[in-house]
Amino acid sequence: MSGIDLHTHSSRSDGTDSPAELVGKANAAGLDVVALTDHDSTAGWAEAAAAADDVDVTLVRGLEISCEYEGSSVHLLAYEPDPTHVRLLDELARVLDGRNRRLPRTIECLNAAGFEITVADVEAVAGNAVATGRPHVADAMVARGYVANRDEAFDRFLKAGRPAYVRRYVADLVTMIGLVVDAGGVTVIAHPWGRGAGRALDRDAIAGLRDVGLRGIEVDHNDHPAAVRERLRGIARDLDLIVTGSSDYHGNGKIGFDLGCNTTAPREYERLRALITTS
Repeated sequence: MSGIDLHTHSSRSDGTDSPAELVGKANAAGLDVVALTDHDSTAGWAEAAAAADDVDVTLVRGLEISCEYEGSSVHLLAYEPDPTHVRLLDELARVLDGRNRRLPRTIECLNAAGFEITVADVEAVAGNAVATGRPHVADAMVARGYVANRDEAFDRFLKAGRPAYVRRYVADLVTMIGLVVDAGGVTVIAHPWGRGAGRALDRDAIAGLRDVGLRGIEVDHNDHPAAVRERLRGIARDLDLIVTGSSDYHGNGKIGFDLGCNTTAPREYERLRALITTS
């Protein structure tokens, strides 16, 4: 088995391909396994599973959950949790509500900065996404001609410390790890040292998270240079954590993160599969 990509997004969150299109492109890219990990939602699972049945691709059902740890933003990849687990669903609903509640306030900030943009503009580019997020705001700004791409929108206006950044509700990381484990899923920290997150997630912190149910680290990711990958690989080895690699594919929404640009070793994938306890 080769070609295992365990972190991708569809248009049900902030990607630009439908779940079926994503699976088809994974097949065309030569992937054997692809995980759909939309933000905070399982809405794309059924469509992706139906598409995977028609091609020679194994689908892993997952999510990328917005969390916070020691005051820092951390994203948690959750693989194959029970999608009917009540407490997990309740917490995901709170996170999604936080996304939707932030939108009007973000628009107000942009309007105050002189940009003529509306909630309707953002909803138009979001399509059938379960919740509207900052990437959709960025897409609306691109459509209006205010910025060239998502990266410029984030760098100038939308990321923390910029004029249109608005905090929202996110889940407590330790609590969410426990909920995913209780729902029979497997947890992996996404790009732990990307975008400055390494300040909170040092070796001791990762060891503590392992003790409450964390089972892996996404090491091979475009946000991690070679030296960072080597250090994270050493931590994973010392703590007996699974090492994953993935593209973090968003279609046209994230240039340079092509399907399969980073992959997970078959042995590590089998370790992950062995830990899943949902039927």
